[in-house]
Amino acid sequence: MKLNRNFYLALALILLTSCQSLNSSSEQKNTSNPTNSPPKVVTLEQNFKRVAGQTIYVPVYSEIYHHNRQEIFYLAATLSIRNTDLNNPIIITSVRYYDTNGKLVKQYLDKPIQLNALASTDFFVTRDDTSGGVGANFIVEWVAAQAISEPIIEAVMIGTDFQQGISFISPGRVIKDIAKR
Repeated sequence: MKLNRNFYLALALILLTSCQSLNSSSEQKNTSNPTNSPPKVVTLEQNFKRVAGQTIYVPVYSEIYHHNRQEIFYLAATLSIRNTDLNNPIIITSVRYYDTNGKLVKQYLDKPIQLNALASTDFFVTRDDTSGGVGANFIVEWVAAQAISEPIIEAVMIGTDFQQGISFISPGRVIKDIAKR
């Protein structure tokens, strides 16, 4: 039987999570990381030339059904945005989280942020945040001042209970290309 890449990614996430939960049960977690600085907040000037940019739709599953749809399994979700360009930054102008009914739940950015070449950032929805539902999604908008390689934008969902765990990825899809202005 041939197993695909997603299976191995899911297995690795489950194992990693299991090991981390065993290690963290007796010690307090340090959530600050001084060597990993947050992305730089930027202001887009009126004369900013938008040479490239996109609006990306990313499906997110904050809950899924199991046991013949009798029970709900809640999941944590991480939205990952990765600048794949080797030399140039991109600017993330908007990250919005919507629920199953298309209602805006949360706007994650007050101001645009810059992701330098090969940099990444993430946004997290906790497992106990059930506001999104089974059909939640992120809408991510980015722009660049020059032609660049497109970023990778995807969500990773994970949930564990006792000895059971589930994890999977959900790739973003372009729903709008921003043309030169």
